[in-house]
Amino acid sequence: MTVDHRTRREADVRDISVEEVLDSVLPEAIGAHGDLAGRGARYKGVAPLGFDAEGTTFSLGYDDDRLVLTAGVEDAGVVAELSADALSDLVQDSQSTMGLAMTSRVQLRAGNIDGWISWEPILRALLDGRPVHEAGDITFADRDGGELDLDRTFSLDDDREEIAHFVAEAGFLHITDVFTEAEMAGLSADIDEWIAAATPDDGESWWAEDDTGTSQAVRVLFFYDKSEKLRDLVADERYRWLGELTGDGHVHRKSAEGLVKPLGIVKGLSDLPWHKDCGQGRHSYMCNSLTCGISVTGADRVSGALGVIPGSHRANTIATGRDRHLDLQPRMLETRTGDVTVHCSDTLHRAHPPVERPRQVVYSGFGLAPLEGDAVKPNPRYSREARAELTDVQDRISAADNPAAARRYQPGRGR
Repeated sequence: MTVDHRTRREADVRDISVEEVLDSVLPEAIGAHGDLAGRGARYKGVAPLGFDAEGTTFSLGYDDDRLVLTAGVEDAGVVAELSADALSDLVQDSQSTMGLAMTSRVQLRAGNIDGWISWEPILRALLDGRPVHEAGDITFADRDGGELDLDRTFSLDDDREEIAHFVAEAGFLHITDVFTEAEMAGLSADIDEWIAAATPDDGESWWAEDDTGTSQAVRVLFFYDKSEKLRDLVADERYRWLGELTGDGHVHRKSAEGLVKPLGIVKGLSDLPWHKDCGQGRHSYMCNSLTCGISVTGADRVSGALGVIPGSHRANTIATGRDRHLDLQPRMLETRTGDVTVHCSDTLHRAHPPVERPRQVVYSGFGLAPLEGDAVKPNPRYSREARAELTDVQDRISAADNPAAARRYQPGRGR
């Protein structure tokens, strides 16, 4: 029932030159997985992908269901300009296609952002041997081999092995009545306090703009450090057992974010579109972590419930949007105050915008302990400072796009 899908070690990450990428990394990957990646490229119908890495140009395309590497970018439908170190990060899954755009490390001079990120699962097939998801690949079975009830919710009293089987199959959980309304009222007061204290340049909050043009704080970063009530709740056995559920050795990350979901948001990272938590990259180093949402006020269809796509944690598909080829159907997790939702870091999920009343939620969770012999080094691109800077990520993605061919990436609108 493991959800540990890691295939790479942090200790093995190094600087790879453009010459090494062209002379060994890509040719060796094509030798090992060229057919697999080529099948995925043809299935998705992508245009050839060109790279300009500090003046060295080359392209990836496919011929007879096999990926091929060619010099130049003349026939490429998407052309990405990037530095040698950005290319090194891409081929090692340290950053994804979208991750490079979000951190201003790529510029498209042909094609658009959709074409660029559409190559992500194909690159993962090529470099990590993960087949690109095709319709019908994923089915759901309960412990007895019957059809899994994807609408099922669980309580603290339910069989833990049955719960573990569900999360391994579906990639999410909904646990009811974990915390009391009084406990959630105290947590809500802490969110209100820190939202009121936030300022646009404090580096500890995300901001969004509503349909009246008013900018407001919508997310308190580093909430674990700020809320004693939260620290007490996540130390409670009612919550802690989730980290032991799959037997993979998950440990609590001692981090959290407090979110408010106001009405009428039109700009900013409030109601996030379909995405995976590994959408910036590092799936092969981190997945699957378990992200837990503590439902502070409850959430239903009119107050912005969480959406999930069951089984998507087992699907190599785009991680920043809902691919038109994806045959898996979404669910909305309608919660009551005190419920907890869990989703794997590689499960597609989204925040539905509230339409009648706002809500509050706190996200924390459990990460996998380092692999044996690994040395996990702090990555500045995933630091506290980098997390805070994501408040303006929409502008960064737009800046990375090709203005001549852009269908501007719009968070909040599914593909």
